[in-house]
Amino acid sequence: MLRHRAHSAALSSGLALLLGTTALTAPLSALAQEAEAPPTAAAPATEAPAQAQAPIAAPAREGVVRRIDVRGNERIEPATVVSYLPIQVGETIDPARIDLALKTLFRTDLFADVKIDLQADGTLVITVEENPIINRVLFEGNKSMKEDKLRDEVSVRPRGIFTKSKVQTDVARIVELYRRSGRISANVTPQIVQLPQKRVDLIFKIDEGPKSGILRVNFLGNKAYSDNDLRDVVVTEQSRWYKFFSSNANYDPDRLEYDREQLRKFYRNRGYYDFRVSSAVAEFAPDKNGFAVTYTLDEGREFKFGKVTIDTELKKLDPNVLKALIPFHTGQVYEDQKIEQATDALTFAAGAAGFAFVDVRPRYTPNREAGTIDVTFEVKEGPRVYVDRIDVVGNSQTLDYVIRREMNLVEGDPYNRALVDRSKNQIRALGYFKDVEITETPGSAPDRTNLQVKVTEQPTGEFSFSAGYSSVDQLVIDLGVTQRNFRGRGQDVRARLSLGSVRQQVDLGFTEPRFLGRDLAAGVDAYYYKYDLTEFSAPYKTETIGTNFRLNFPLSLDSRGSLIYTLRNDDVTLGTEYCDPSVYISSICTQRGSFLTSLVGYGYRLDRRNDPINPTRGFYLQFNQDFAGLGGDVQYIRTEAETGWYRGFSKSFILSAIGSAGYVEGWGGDSVRINDLFFKGGNSFRGFETAGIGPRDVTIRGTTSGSFQQDEALGGKAYAIGSIELTVPTFLPEQYGIKAALFSDFGTLGGLDSDVTGKNGELIDPTNPDSGRYDIRDNYALRASAGLSVFWRSPMGPIRFDFSHVLAKEDYDKTELFRFSTGTRF
Repeated sequence: MLRHRAHSAALSSGLALLLGTTALTAPLSALAQEAEAPPTAAAPATEAPAQAQAPIAAPAREGVVRRIDVRGNERIEPATVVSYLPIQVGETIDPARIDLALKTLFRTDLFADVKIDLQADGTLVITVEENPIINRVLFEGNKSMKEDKLRDEVSVRPRGIFTKSKVQTDVARIVELYRRSGRISANVTPQIVQLPQKRVDLIFKIDEGPKSGILRVNFLGNKAYSDNDLRDVVVTEQSRWYKFFSSNANYDPDRLEYDREQLRKFYRNRGYYDFRVSSAVAEFAPDKNGFAVTYTLDEGREFKFGKVTIDTELKKLDPNVLKALIPFHTGQVYEDQKIEQATDALTFAAGAAGFAFVDVRPRYTPNREAGTIDVTFEVKEGPRVYVDRIDVVGNSQTLDYVIRREMNLVEGDPYNRALVDRSKNQIRALGYFKDVEITETPGSAPDRTNLQVKVTEQPTGEFSFSAGYSSVDQLVIDLGVTQRNFRGRGQDVRARLSLGSVRQQVDLGFTEPRFLGRDLAAGVDAYYYKYDLTEFSAPYKTETIGTNFRLNFPLSLDSRGSLIYTLRNDDVTLGTEYCDPSVYISSICTQRGSFLTSLVGYGYRLDRRNDPINPTRGFYLQFNQDFAGLGGDVQYIRTEAETGWYRGFSKSFILSAIGSAGYVEGWGGDSVRINDLFFKGGNSFRGFETAGIGPRDVTIRGTTSGSFQQDEALGGKAYAIGSIELTVPTFLPEQYGIKAALFSDFGTLGGLDSDVTGKNGELIDPTNPDSGRYDIRDNYALRASAGLSVFWRSPMGPIRFDFSHVLAKEDYDKTELFRFSTGTRF
C-alpha cells in the first residue's frame, strides 16, 4: 500500500466560539514549519473518519487493474476522482505508475490525503481525504492596512479549496506587504475554525508591529557630490516628524535597489562612466526601531565624449547628415541621456527616410588614460516586423475612430518605434485622457506585432471660475462652460457666458477636428463682448459683436499652419462728461464711435516638445500675423510671436523659459484704435493688475470743484515679455495633486500713436490755463516680478495660486500681490 499525506499531523484542536457556534480551531503556524513528505515516502497513518478508513491490505504490487473503487469521498463524485487518474481498467500497473497517480491526484489540490492500494483480486482502492471548503476569509489585528487591500493580496477565496500550501503562500504575501510599508517585524498567524459539512473559516491573525523608519541615509566614497546632493537623488528618505505624508521614509529592500539605479543614472549623466554602487546595506537598530542605510560608492573619474562616428551600410542614409542630428560633440561631458536622445533621433531620421526596420546601437570605446569615451552608432536594418492588429481599450466615452485617426500607423504597416512614440504624444495632445500607454504584444506570426492603445479617460467638459484680488481690493470674476470632446467625437463645442467687473461675454464656438475627413481642423465662432475698463484703463466702454472662421492644417510632422477670417463691429463710447472741457478732456476722445473690422490672419506653430501636456525637454515656436483693412473701417498689421523651452533635471525640478513679443502698426494713414492695442498684466504678467503696466494717462485735472489725478491705461503698440519658471518639490505625496513653481516675469509694454502722445504737455482746455496739462507716461521701462505659484488638483478642479513680489516697476503701474484661478471639470 502506497500512501501520501498533505498533512503529516492532525490539526491541533481547541474549543472556540465563533458567531455563537461551538467549533474547533487550529493554528496553522505549526503546520507552516513542517516539511511536506516526498510523494513516494511512507507516512504514519492518523485517525480518519470511518467512511474514509481504508481496509488493511497488503503492500502494493504489480498487476492488472480489474476495477477501481473510490472510498472516503464526500463531495466529489467517484467518477471525477477516476477521471484524474492516469490509470484505466485493464492496464498493468507497478509502483511507479501508482506513484504517478498519487502525484496527479495531489496536484488537483482537492485532497488532503490519498492512499492507493491494489488488492489481490485486481481491485484498485483509492482512499481519499478531501480538503475542506473555505467558508469565510477573515483578518484580525490589521489597523494600518485596509482589509480590501489584504483581500486583493491573498489568493484564497470563500468557496475555494483550502490547502496548506496556499495559506503558507498568502501568509508570505501579507508579511511582504507589511514589510514594504515599513513594518519589518510584522507577524501573521493563520488559524482555522472547523465547521460542519467539511467547511472551515480561515483567519489571518496579524501582529503589525511598530513601523521601522530610516534613521540615517549615509554615503561612503563620494567626493564629487555631497551627502545632501545624493540624498536628493535617492528615493529613500530619512524619517522626520514633519514627513508624516511621506511614504518613502521607511525601510523597503526593493527601494534600495531602485536607489542604486537612480544613483547610477545621476552619476552617468554627469560624466562618471565607470560609476558603480559597491553595496547598499541597511543596519537595524532595535533600540530605536529604525534602519541606517549606507551606500558605498565607487565614483571613478569624470569622462568626456571622444570621437563620435556613424557606422552604416544603408546607402540612402548619409552619415554626415545623421551625425548632425547627434545632440553632443567631442569634448562635452559624457551623459547617458545624450546617448538615448541620439539613438531616438537617429531612429526617427532613418524611419523618416523610409527605413522602418532600422536598428541603432551605440558602441562604446573608453580611453581611461585620456578620460574620453569614443562612441560609434551602428545603424543597421533590423528584422522586419509588421503591425498585425491595433486594439484600443479604456475609452468609455471617446469613440475608437477619434483615437485611431491620431495613430501614425495602421494594420499592415511596417512597425516603427518613432511613429509609435509620436502617435502616443498626438493622442495625449488631444487632452481627453489622463494617461496614454501603447504596448506591444506578440502577433499571429513571428514577424507580426499587436499594438494595444490603453487610455484613461478624464473629464473634458469644464466649468471655469477665476477670481483675482488687486492691490486696491478689486475682484475680477470669470465664468465659462466648454466641452472639448462633444459626444466622444472629438468636437469642441463652446457655449460660454462670462461675467465680471471688466468683461461680459457671450461666446459660441464649434470646431470639427477632421473637416471633410481630412487632417483639417475647421471652426466657427460667434461672440459678443462688452468691456468696461473704467476701473482699469481709460474711462471708456466697448461693445463688440463678430464672427470668426478658422482653419488649421499640418505642414510637417512637427508643425501646423492656420488661417482665420474675422468680421466684427466695435463700438467705443465715452460719456459726454469725459470730453467736456469744463470737466476734462480724455486723451482718447478721438477713439469714440463705431468701426467695422475685416481681418485676415495666418499662423505657424512648430512643436518639438517631448510631451504636449507635461514637457520635460524640447521647445515650441508660434507666429501669428493679422491684416486688417480688406474692407471695413480699420487698417492695421498685427504681429505676435511666442516661444518656449523646457529642460527637466529630475522629476521634481523642471526649468522652463517662455518669451513672447508683439507689435501692431496702422497703415494707410490710420492710427491703431485703443481696443486693438496690447494690454498686459494679471495672468499675462504676474504681480501686476489687469492692464497694470504700459502707457498711462496720469494727468491732474482741474475743475470748478477742485482737481484730481486721472488714471487711464492706454495700451501699447509693442510688448516683449519673458517668463522663467522652475518647478520645485512640495514634499507631499503625488496623490494630493499639489505642485509648486518659482517664477520670474519680466518685460515691457509701450508705444502710442502721435495723436495721443502729441497731446503730452498741452493744455486740456486751451481757453483755461488752470485746467491742467496732459501728462501721458509712455516708455519702455523694464518691469519685473518674482514669486511662487502653487497648483492644486483639488476635488472641485484645478486651482492655481500666485504669490508675487514686484522687483521693478514705474510709479504709475498697478500691482497686485495675490491672484487665484480655478476650474471644475465634468
